Amino acid sequence: MTVRVASPVGGRVVPLAEVPDPVFAQAMVGPGIAVDPERAPADAVSPVDGTVVTLHPHAFVVATDTGPAVLVHLGIDTVKLKGEGFTLHVVKGESVRAGQPVVGWDPGKIEAAGYSPVCPVIALDAQPDELGEQRASGAVEAGAPLFTWHR
Repeated sequence: MTVRVASPVGGRVVPLAEVPDPVFAQAMVGPGIAVDPERAPADAVSPVDGTVVTLHPHAFVVATDTGPAVLVHLGIDTVKLKGEGFTLHVVKGESVRAGQPVVGWDPGKIEAAGYSPVCPVIALDAQPDELGEQRASGAVEAGAPLFTWHR
């Protein structure tokens, strides 16, 4: 089975190792890739078709119907903002399609508040060798392919 994971935000692809948080940089929660978002208000979109199984203002997890789940974390340490600056567009348990808006946010304001707006996109419970084609670098639009996950 192959899951195609799309970028939840527009911006520039960066390796997970460059994320300024050791939990993500060392792939402790799973392998993936990160996107340094454009600094304009935008909606973070679902990276896959599935069900929203975890939903916080700063992060969400969408589980596919076949099991694999993808974590999107909007910025680093943004949990400290206690939801300020984020707008939820869905509820936990809701079915979503890839590209559907999940959370509205403003990466520029996140950065101005002293936090990194970089967005890790993680294949939860995956082994590093399960990730196939990855967009290695460069610009990416929200909803564009980011990586494939072979499970």
